Amino acid sequence: MKKIDFKDLILFENEDYLVINKPPYLSTLDDRHEAQNILELAREYTPDAQVCHRLDKETSGCLVIAKHQEAYRNIAIQFEDRKVSKIYHAVVEGIHEYKDVLVDRNIHATNKGIAKITKEGKPAQTIFNTLRTYYSYTLVECKPITGRLHQIRVHLAYLNSPICGDEMYGGKPLYLSALKRRFNLKKGTDELPIMQRVSLHAYAIGFEGIKGERIEVIAPYPKDFDVLVKQLEKNR
Repeated sequence: MKKIDFKDLILFENEDYLVINKPPYLSTLDDRHEAQNILELAREYTPDAQVCHRLDKETSGCLVIAKHQEAYRNIAIQFEDRKVSKIYHAVVEGIHEYKDVLVDRNIHATNKGIAKITKEGKPAQTIFNTLRTYYSYTLVECKPITGRLHQIRVHLAYLNSPICGDEMYGGKPLYLSALKRRFNLKKGTDELPIMQRVSLHAYAIGFEGIKGERIEVIAPYPKDFDVLVKQLEKNR
């Protein structure tokens, strides 16, 4: 991966916080296998930076970074009290009409980094709303109330609407040939999925700044997610 210019990722900045649009395939925290990660890039920009929450490596979108300890404490309390509002967008398999559908199912994270719904797990709640339906896919708005490992992915799989490309939880890659009736692939080439990752994007986040002001930020879709949604629109 080429060296990322951290400034290009910034969506919002004041003296206390940065909100960035995290690119896919970049770890939030230190990863032995990666040359760069968000925390390291943030600390080059502002030395006392602390990441306030995490996004899966493949997931793009809104990520909050505190510039100093007081700012970190302020938002940590809000996360604990579930006062941070988060909205994700996901492209899922099948046609679904969700209107404020609440999934309230406990999640247990195994030591292999896989999450499972079990009674013994930690409480986890997510609210789902349909944004748009397509030929055999749905764009869904996901509002997690809690913040468990792979929560949205597991809860959508529980609803029999796994996220496209999420093979860990039953989602299959989405190919253009599945959307286009007259799709011709060049001889001797293999078709690649439109999006080569889990089709999940952290679209928006809202929280209170240190002075009590409301901070609301929206992250535009990255190129791959944008291409996917445009192809779905084109081939409805």
